[in-house]
Order: sequence, then C-alpha cells, then structure tokens
Amino acid sequence: MTTLLSFTPHPHFLAFSAVQRRHQPPTTTTLKKPKTNENVRFLCSPYQRVSRFVVPCGVSAIAEDLVYNAGATVGVLGGAYALVFAFDDLTKREILHQDSNSNEARYFAAFVPLVNCLRLLVNGLSLVSDKGLVKSVTREGDPRELLRGPLYYVMILMLSALVFWRESPVGVVSLAMMCGGDGVADIIGRRYGSIKIPYNDKKSWAGSISMLVIGFLVSLGMLYYYSILGHVQLEWVSTVPRVAFVAFVATVVESLPITQIVDDNISVPLVTMALASFIFQH
Repeated sequence: MTTLLSFTPHPHFLAFSAVQRRHQPPTTTTLKKPKTNENVRFLCSPYQRVSRFVVPCGVSAIAEDLVYNAGATVGVLGGAYALVFAFDDLTKREILHQDSNSNEARYFAAFVPLVNCLRLLVNGLSLVSDKGLVKSVTREGDPRELLRGPLYYVMILMLSALVFWRESPVGVVSLAMMCGGDGVADIIGRRYGSIKIPYNDKKSWAGSISMLVIGFLVSLGMLYYYSILGHVQLEWVSTVPRVAFVAFVATVVESLPITQIVDDNISVPLVTMALASFIFQH
C-alpha cells in the first residue's frame, strides 16, 4: 500500500475529454437536461452501455447522471487499487524492490501530485494550452484559475505525503477534510444551499453541515483503514472526539468570508494540520 496516500482522487483532476451522451427520443417539446459534470465524463464511457439498461429512457436525467458518477467512482477506486496491488505483486515477485517504510517511498508517492502540479503550472502560465484541462478544472474557463485552488490542492497533497506520510493521523485527517468534507460541501451547497450563513452569504448551512458530517466520517474511515493495515495505532475512545473537534474547526474556517484572501484549499488543510498535530500529541 505504498502509494495509497498519493492516489487520493479529487474531481478536479478526473476529466480530460468528454463522451457522447445517449440521444433523447424525439418529442414535440424538448426539455433541457442538466449538464453532466465534466469532471466525470471521461471515465463514464465504459458504463454508457450499461446505463442504457440500468436507466431507461423514461427515467429522469438526474438518475442517469447518478449512474455516470457512480461509474466514475468505481473506475477511479478500481484503477487506484489495481495500481497499488500491481506494485505489491511486483515486490513479492522480487521484480521491484521497494520499502514503504523508507524515506524514498514518500518521495515516490509525492511524484503523482507533482506531475499534476507541473501540468497546472504550464497551463496556468499559458506555456501550453490544454483546453480539456482548463474546461474541466476551472469555473470561468480562465487558465489563470489553475494557479489558485487546483494548484494549492496538489501542493497540499505533496506536503501531506512528504511530511506525514502514512504513519501519522495528521496527514490522513487533513486530506479527508479537504477531499471529502470540503469537496462534498461545495456539491451540497450549490444544490441545496438556499439558506445562507449569516456572516457569509456565499456559504450555506447545508454545505457547512455536510462538510462537518462527511469530513468527520471520512476521517474516521480512513484512520480505521490505516489502523487495520497497521500504519497507525490509535485509542478510539479519545480519537473520535478529537477528530470531531478538528472537523468542527475546519468547517468553521471553511465558512469564513476570507475566500478572496486565502483559498480554502489552503486554509482548511493547513488549519487542520496545525490543530491535529497539537491534539494528537497531547
């Protein structure tokens, strides 16, 4: 499981091409379908034929999009685990020599986000032009957006891999709050965030609550997974309230009206790292 930490996928980096959607039956009145998330389309082509059986023509476009997103999720998880198991198998066959406890292992794990970091830099500086990347990652279609949130994101991934690796719960919780909590907060907030937070009209109660709950659950799930593998040893009676407190603070930080000054892809994980480092050492 050497490179598991570095393969944590985020929707920003899932799309580089689009697939053709199935045609709607001709009708006298054509209703505009919600646009499928560009971030998952490229993974959905293997599931396109399946969706025709699972989602009949009469079912809403939302149900069809759920099938596409579920297919993309399965594809990402399957691909990541296949790669990890391939490295393990090569090691057992003594074809590849690797020691996941060595310092070299963490640098190898950080190589994946480093590649994405370089891609974002060259495209954000307009040294090269990858329209698929710009379209899938940015919101306004401006390549300069790549130098903000998306770039900060992969830098945090590299920092977590290099500094905390897999023997510390700090890096695990930080990534869980950034990937799971903050990622879900954006999705839920956009769809159900009609009731805004009093001190920030760009954030909603639905988004913040979902970040708190999902971030907390994903953190515990990842910590439990790493403990099963023997990478971390935790006392769960004290770990659960600690993680809950970290999730609460991270949620408050994410809800603050400081997005124009500090991107939440930096503020949330850095605050989480600092707080978790203090809490788990005391």
